Amino acid sequence: MKNARPLPTYLVHRYHGWKATAYAENQAWYRRLAETGQHPRAMVISCCDSRVHVTSIFGADQGEFFIHRNIANLVPPYKPDGQQHGTSAAVEYAVFGLKVAHIIVMGHSSCGGVQGCLDMCSGKAPALEETTSFVGRWMDILRPGYERVKDIEDSAEQRRALEKQAVVISLENLMSFPFVAEAVEAGQITLHGLWHDIGEGGVEHYSAVSDCFVPI
Repeated sequence: MKNARPLPTYLVHRYHGWKATAYAENQAWYRRLAETGQHPRAMVISCCDSRVHVTSIFGADQGEFFIHRNIANLVPPYKPDGQQHGTSAAVEYAVFGLKVAHIIVMGHSSCGGVQGCLDMCSGKAPALEETTSFVGRWMDILRPGYERVKDIEDSAEQRRALEKQAVVISLENLMSFPFVAEAVEAGQITLHGLWHDIGEGGVEHYSAVSDCFVPI
């Protein structure tokens, strides 16, 4: 690949710092992880947003979470059409390969993907409507959520509501996967929905009983 280049110098320096400190001080732990494989208790589906740092929020160490990140932390509906589906493949592997006990969908505040969905669905982002837009076609997953919040007049409140709908829609779509639904009904897997306020550091969980998000 002719276009590949060496890492930026600052990343090289950070790597050497990690190898000399964190790795050197926990070498036995890292070697154990390498030899025994991964056995995470939970899968976390979160946004690609660089401000969302799931392992820091929950104080998790290597090997604790199987993390899949995508735009707006979305799970598409079950669609076994023989095509390439990265998120669906990750869910399948988490259930069959890793046998996780929990699947957590975590949304967040100020989500750019959700804002893109709002703009697209309200006619303000025609470029996202094009069939050639990968982002637009991915955000189509959230269109049903937009229909639920489109009448909210305050723009900030509407975006926050749609950010939470991204979590709810994903939980609903997870249950469209037969093997997920079977595992949930058998008590082998539990599903959880979270929303993280980046600025305030808060986390809310979705309550199916009250159909709302509650601070934890």
